Amino acid sequence: MPITEEEILSNLRQIAVPDGGNLISRDLIRALQVNKDIVKFVIEAPSTELARRMEPVRLAAETAVKAMNGVKVVRVALTAHATTETSANPPNLKVGGHPKVQQGPIKALGVKRILAIGSGKGGVGKSTVSSNLAVALAKQGRKVGLLDADIYGPSQPRMMGINQRPASPDGKVIIPLQAHGVTLMSIGFMVEEGKAVVWRGPMLMGALQQMLGQVEWGELDVLLVDLPPGTGDVQLTLCTKSELTGAIIVSTPQDVALIDARKALDMFTTLKTPILGLIENMSMFVCPDCGSEHQIFGQGGVAAEAKKMGIPLLGVLPIDLDTRLASDEGKPVAVGDGPMAQSYARIAVGLIKGGMA
Repeated sequence: MPITEEEILSNLRQIAVPDGGNLISRDLIRALQVNKDIVKFVIEAPSTELARRMEPVRLAAETAVKAMNGVKVVRVALTAHATTETSANPPNLKVGGHPKVQQGPIKALGVKRILAIGSGKGGVGKSTVSSNLAVALAKQGRKVGLLDADIYGPSQPRMMGINQRPASPDGKVIIPLQAHGVTLMSIGFMVEEGKAVVWRGPMLMGALQQMLGQVEWGELDVLLVDLPPGTGDVQLTLCTKSELTGAIIVSTPQDVALIDARKALDMFTTLKTPILGLIENMSMFVCPDCGSEHQIFGQGGVAAEAKKMGIPLLGVLPIDLDTRLASDEGKPVAVGDGPMAQSYARIAVGLIKGGMA
């Protein structure tokens, strides 16, 4: 039987820390990953001073886990939590610090497929669809990553319920976070919530390069990239520099949204990125009191556009209060088993059957 995270954490509870407590009681374990017989995790000391005395602790933890049945390889990194004075710009995670875009392709090591989730305009629920689709794919047994590439408006930290900083043991490799069975990376983990990211295009592209190519994603079946709205620098960089499998466009049914969705479709076509399908979001509202349906934004506009262009319609999703509440609470509605979770599950199954995830 494969080793579990719970068994590993229980074992690490026996490893004492120099100034009191143990690795678990002090909450020093980050980015624990178990891939068959390979175990990886980071020990994050609360200060650099304590980290200098914790190499024996790192060795003890590595030895203890390696001695467990079913474990062949253990990789343990030791790092220190950034202090308050340096947390805004830690030296080991220089996100957005590249003045120029690197030459050549960006490789996301270990990732089999990269799917971009895009939209022509903001406010159509693209990020909500991205987080729930990632969870739905994970529930189908896929190894899933989610990259929040919406640099100016990162929302995945809130939607996925994560409020931590990723670790970087060597200042180059970034260890992603985990939530609801999904491996996560977002610029929102790097900056204080509520702080504006004021960057020019080259810095945006530099940040995308780091979050895509320097993150230790592990072995993933699919990486979903939650794009910013529109047709700008991030989209151009992703389509031209990465090995993108294809794009999914999210839109609401009304004409104003479809005008911009067509621009996104044209952009991906121009950049020779396959369009995997469209998702119609906010298709209708079902009154919780009487059960009547109301087409607030119209209905069927995205379906008609998909038929016109010969593109698959992957799913139709209503406006749903539970979805909004779940996202605000950091627990995507797809985690449960209600009607909306089933809707996302159908989209996930369709992607898997189509060989896209």
